Amino acid sequence: AGGGAAARGMAAAGPRLLLAALLGALPAAAAEPDLRFRPPAEAPVRLFTEPELARYDGQQEGQPIYLAVKGVVFDVTSGKEFYGKGAPYNALVGKDSTRGVAKMSLDPADLTHDTTGLTEEELKSLDDIFNNVYKAKYPIVGYTSRRILNEDGSPNLDFKPEDQPHFNIKDEF
Repeated sequence: AGGGAAARGMAAAGPRLLLAALLGALPAAAAEPDLRFRPPAEAPVRLFTEPELARYDGQQEGQPIYLAVKGVVFDVTSGKEFYGKGAPYNALVGKDSTRGVAKMSLDPADLTHDTTGLTEEELKSLDDIFNNVYKAKYPIVGYTSRRILNEDGSPNLDFKPEDQPHFNIKDEF
């Protein structure tokens, strides 16, 4: 219960405190993105359905902890003190929390992939955190199926990453 109160308190304290906490989680050496080649993770990059991603919510000891932002699934297990069971940002994991990251919100209504109606400032914040926190610190283990599949699960033949709003595939690798 204490972790939830801390998370609500941090969210209530405002976006700057949340961003400072997230950026403070970066070691000094990682403050600038590491541009060196990273060897592939042990597990192959894969597509995650919502139920599959939900299994990696930090509740089971020894299980990886995954968080999706902008449809990209990151392994945030190394940040267990922030994302693990009872940790301040545990509400973000096991799902695509793009809207929550953009709004710096832990409100359950904001813990979704939906970016409809976000302000220009929130979209800029999303891109900054996506690039300077998640991509700089955590390995990409996959993508959400929502990004490239239709609602019925069939392939979206019209999907072109470059056509997605606020997304630049060349920046991911």
